[in-house]
Amino acid sequence: MRRYGKHTDEDDIRSRPNRKGNRPRTNIRPKHEDAAEGMVLTVDRGRLTCLVEDRTIMAMKARELGRKAAVVGDRVALVGDLSGKKDTLARIVRIEERGSVLRRTADDDDPFERVVVANADQLAIVTALADPEPRPRLIDRCLVAAFDGGLEPLLVMTKSDLAPPDKLLELYGHLDIPYVVTSREELESGGAADRVRAHLDGRITAFVGHSGVGKTTLVNALVPQERRRTTGHVNAVTGRGRHTTTSALALPLSDDGGWVIDTPGVRSFGLAHIDPSRVIHAFPDLESGTEGCPRACSHDEPDCALDAWVEEGHADPARLYSLRRLLATRERREGD
Repeated sequence: MRRYGKHTDEDDIRSRPNRKGNRPRTNIRPKHEDAAEGMVLTVDRGRLTCLVEDRTIMAMKARELGRKAAVVGDRVALVGDLSGKKDTLARIVRIEERGSVLRRTADDDDPFERVVVANADQLAIVTALADPEPRPRLIDRCLVAAFDGGLEPLLVMTKSDLAPPDKLLELYGHLDIPYVVTSREELESGGAADRVRAHLDGRITAFVGHSGVGKTTLVNALVPQERRRTTGHVNAVTGRGRHTTTSALALPLSDDGGWVIDTPGVRSFGLAHIDPSRVIHAFPDLESGTEGCPRACSHDEPDCALDAWVEEGHADPARLYSLRRLLATRERREGD
């Protein structure tokens, strides 16, 4: 049945706009030259907490950014309500170019890389000397990710009251990687935190480590005004700890301009996003030995010069094993 007669007055007809064709589209995006600069402190279900000058701002990503996501440490441009008052929401309209990026994949078969932290100067790799046992292969993976992403590594060994650091220092002490050894008693007294803090002054440092190593306990000692929940429990059967940190969070160090970024505990550190030819750069004790390798050497073949390099005593055999394992394996889970 026709609703209108043959001769209708178009002004009397209600027409709905065609969303697909009526509104003109353009690829030109506003520049937002008056946007305020800020730093992303944490991300939680699409809401980003940012620091703008001395105010904490809640914000969301603008639709025009598409799939590009902001992560902790990102420098961003914000518009909207920047008062920081309760129930206000700003909008992130631009993510500035990153100076460094810490990436990982869920495992070595996962094609999707995840940016963990942006613009950090340093990666503090936290490992316990006991309870749970150290995992050198995971440490090596973190070193590879640090060198590849433009971060300087720092090795922090905890729980020295339970086991000495000698074994790990044999593997890493001669690589010119700064390290700090701490114990539970020293953390409680503040001495260990002071030694770690000496490496953090004026820098942005991301802390990474598998669950149960005391990473968040250490962060709490460094930034006591912003204590995060910890449990300290380690499964007696698996030797692994529980996740006590569920999201990355940037915390300011007092008076020195530095920042600590606490990240969730990891049980694997996939490197699917890293070109295998760059992995050798994380092993400076072995890299010099590759000069005698044949062209396009995989470092795991009969003519590889690294075997002779290690036999001559220039590097520890365990280091060559670590390199070859990283190059060859694409395991879904870390077994160490």
